[in-house]
Amino acid sequence: MGDDSSASYIHMVHHLIEECIIFNMSKEECMEALSKHANIKPVITSTVWKELEKENKEFFEAYEKRREEKAVQEGDKSTGSKT
Repeated sequence: MGDDSSASYIHMVHHLIEECIIFNMSKEECMEALSKHANIKPVITSTVWKELEKENKEFFEAYEKRREEKAVQEGDKSTGSKT
């Protein structure tokens, strides 16, 4: 029974991390949000996130690149420059 509940908990954390990704959150932002809103310890979120990165290396590389590009674009907007 313990294994089922642990697997279920990890699956729930996995799902919540996917929700964070939909909102374009960083790992740190996700850890903070899940700690605050779902009472999930940051170490748990971090561990599950790292495992997802291992299993989906290409996705997370592309995700981080998109986040960086978006941050640059938003930086351009806030300074008023037009590209």
